[in-house]
Amino acid sequence: MMKHTMKSVAAIALAAATMVSVSACGSSNSSESGDKTLSILVEGGGPAEKVARQTAAEFEKQSGYKIKIDTSPYSGLYDKLKAETDSSKATHDLAVIDVLWFPALAKGLSPVDGVLSKSDEADLMPKLKDGATVNGKMMGVPTWTNSKVMLYRKDLFDNPQNQQEFKQKYGYDLKVPTNWEQYRDAAKFFTKDGMYGTALIGQTGADSVTGWLEFATQAGAKNLVIGKDGKSDLQDKAYAKALDYMQSLVKDGSIPSDYLSLGTSEISNMFNQGKIAMELTWGHFYLASAKALGNDKVGAAPMIGGSAGIGAIPGPWYQVVMKNSKKQDAAKKYLKFMYSHNEGYMKALGVAARKSVFKKYENNPQYEHVKALETTLAAPQTQNRPATKMWTQIETENLSPMVQSVLKGANSESELGKTQKAVDSLLAE
Repeated sequence: MMKHTMKSVAAIALAAATMVSVSACGSSNSSESGDKTLSILVEGGGPAEKVARQTAAEFEKQSGYKIKIDTSPYSGLYDKLKAETDSSKATHDLAVIDVLWFPALAKGLSPVDGVLSKSDEADLMPKLKDGATVNGKMMGVPTWTNSKVMLYRKDLFDNPQNQQEFKQKYGYDLKVPTNWEQYRDAAKFFTKDGMYGTALIGQTGADSVTGWLEFATQAGAKNLVIGKDGKSDLQDKAYAKALDYMQSLVKDGSIPSDYLSLGTSEISNMFNQGKIAMELTWGHFYLASAKALGNDKVGAAPMIGGSAGIGAIPGPWYQVVMKNSKKQDAAKKYLKFMYSHNEGYMKALGVAARKSVFKKYENNPQYEHVKALETTLAAPQTQNRPATKMWTQIETENLSPMVQSVLKGANSESELGKTQKAVDSLLAE
């Protein structure tokens, strides 16, 4: 009863505080006095849509603004927003976007400096503010961040017979891998009885490039593909080491033979069906795997490390205000409001933007991936991809074909040399 009363008081206080913070964020804009609707574009079926719908009524009650939610598949979301920014005609007031789109969309977005207080910004997970900063201005309020972690079969690693056989074969105790050598040994060991030790993303596209860059950053790569001088830095030895490591997993036979057709979803399905023992995958995938196999069989650990330590490529998303929206003040109030409801993304997807939300869930056994994500995102070698509008073209036309060639057996240094010339040509255009 006492707890219930305390919760009620806390809830009232929180609601009051939220009301104050929302009303304190910017003054009314005379152009907003008529239409009391804010239109937001989000990926359909994703956490952004879910949380937007869950909170719409509360925001309307507090602000008087109704939230109109438009959706699009991921593949079409960027195209719609690009068309809006290029035409300088804002169909929407707000959107939730992938960090990769900032370089191309920034000219059509409003800076959001000042929407978050200093204490709000201090509560952001690592590198989130950097990801949204374009030409010194913050162009979006973080909604969530994510990265790859390692999911593994607890029951297989805890099995006494496996532990005995592994030690006999490799000369050290079987344990959850933390580095390349341990990961490779465990992958070889668990490739038996119809199961593969792990899998690699060999499918053409951005996912295979991200997987390679993660190994590269673990091997010591900085800046990722484009150096500080604006030219390709693919001659850095870390990139070749990463490709050679991936090639060794292929040669070991510890990944499925059809690896060139496998993407993130296919590998996740294989793990959930008990066909692979470990996977390096997005942290929030833990929730579905634990549901499919049971919490007692699925473990989550930080991303493995190479010679430079743990490293991953974050996958954050941001809420932005369209520059040509006539409801700038109301839209920025909405950003502030949604930041105060950041826990909704943790409940919907298993990730969030605020350290305080991660902290709240880090010891919850239903969210075992959260602790692994915190460690991975805080690692010094975890870094964002280059903020250039050329990135998608570089990734699609140059990096993805190169990764696939090496996975098929080509020499890594030779392929990197050819790719560096092609990337530099693109950057020089």
